[in-house]
Amino acid sequence: MRSPAHSQSTHSQLIDAPCGKLEVDALWQADSTGAANPNAASVERVAILCHPNPLQEGTMMNKVVTTMYRFARDQNMHVVRFNFRGVGQSTGEYGNVTGEIEDALTVLQWIHSQTEARKLWIGGFSFGGFVAAKLAQLVNEQSAFLGVDDFDITDLALIAPSIEKNDTSDLLLPTAQTFMIYGANDEVIAPSSLQQFGENFGIQTHIIDDTGHFFHGKLGELKQLLEALSSK
Repeated sequence: MRSPAHSQSTHSQLIDAPCGKLEVDALWQADSTGAANPNAASVERVAILCHPNPLQEGTMMNKVVTTMYRFARDQNMHVVRFNFRGVGQSTGEYGNVTGEIEDALTVLQWIHSQTEARKLWIGGFSFGGFVAAKLAQLVNEQSAFLGVDDFDITDLALIAPSIEKNDTSDLLLPTAQTFMIYGANDEVIAPSSLQQFGENFGIQTHIIDDTGHFFHGKLGELKQLLEALSSK
């Protein structure tokens, strides 16, 4: 159930990053006094969301990212979305994927410093889906070195991830925590490629009929699937 509007605070700001500055939009849920608080005792989960390709006008305000944002908000998670380098108020230039993975890690480290919530929900759409997958791999493989070793990934939501233009040969996923959703008529990433990716990695895969890459007319159904598939 969605919390009352007065019990949440959306805080957009610029944070320090290797690229200069990253624009971050953080929503903190409320504590027992009704005030927004990143350390609210009742909130154990925090979501980080990755947006589509910056070279194709992808931003954190993308409708699919916003659907994930609303889902996480309504599930009483803290929610953080951000613009990759060179997008919106974030400084720098496109980083050829590796730079954007660095951006996601930078934001995650910032989240770690802002809240005591340690159950981590990672989500990404299209290009952001691949970045989200690589972020999860970093958390699982190098968390102590990166200073985020007490995060527990509860969910990795890959929404029509960009797996044709990006190398997945060395990708390692937290299989039990990962699920993928895509449209049956995806016109950007071949549904057959997405199906094969899901089979190769042994992850839950769900297809939404009668829609394409951007889930036009199906965002409500997408949100319902997120609710059904995510850990409680």
